[in-house]
Amino acid sequence: MALTQVSSNKCSGGFQKVFEHDSTELKCKMKFAVYLPPKAETDKCPVLYWLSGLTCTEQNFITKAGSQLAAAEQGIIIVAPDTSPRGCDIEGEDESWDFGTGAGFYVDATQDPWKTNYRMYSYVTEELPKLINTNFPTDPDRMSISGHSMGGHGALICALKNPGKYKAVSAFAPICNPMQCPWGQKAFSGYLGSDRSTWEAYDATVLAASYSGPQLDILIDQGRDDQFLSASQLLPDNLIAVCSEKKIPVVFRLQPGYDHSYFFIYSFINDHIKHHAKYLNA
Repeated sequence: MALTQVSSNKCSGGFQKVFEHDSTELKCKMKFAVYLPPKAETDKCPVLYWLSGLTCTEQNFITKAGSQLAAAEQGIIIVAPDTSPRGCDIEGEDESWDFGTGAGFYVDATQDPWKTNYRMYSYVTEELPKLINTNFPTDPDRMSISGHSMGGHGALICALKNPGKYKAVSAFAPICNPMQCPWGQKAFSGYLGSDRSTWEAYDATVLAASYSGPQLDILIDQGRDDQFLSASQLLPDNLIAVCSEKKIPVVFRLQPGYDHSYFFIYSFINDHIKHHAKYLNA
């Protein structure tokens, strides 16, 4: 499980780094970003995992979201993986922006030709945390998860599928009910096949309906002027309805004037890091 450092930049008193490694789950070289707050020089720190959206790499979040200052203040390590395997030479992997490269959807594919490499769910929940806990000064019992759009979907399903594993979860403009939206239907039919019952394991709205784990506090920010909200790709109302029925605490904030971009994430990232700190530093 050797890591190769790709870059390191002093930032907010700590270091923003990028590493590369050979992934056993994805059978390819993968990069991930890790922010080490000043506290990590002397103490073990909790870890917040950030999952990015369609077309992103590990770079988008670390260069655009402005998370480092708040992470430094709260003493939280932030890990941001890539969004899919890379360079697997699978026919069709680079044909569209919302499937294949940059669009792993945080599922473990069951269909050819994707099933060998496209195992982002296991990568994010199993392989990556083991790698991080082995190589960095973490407290393995204190982790949480967040993300944007496709990554918001990823964060929600990781938390709902693993009761107690993540101390908190938050999301920006998540794809809340992928079985019912064009993005999700395209990805799930490609990665998981035509049997829609297999899709339920990766749909936050379906998972919330059967969640029975310890209390999970969910924070969701959604821009009201998000073009993908109006295009019915995100469907937050479906998730909120299920959560209120199941008494799962959700703070859902519809933010007037904001769109789907990193300008929106930048505007509210501090609130999210404080939300995670409340549970990670408890």
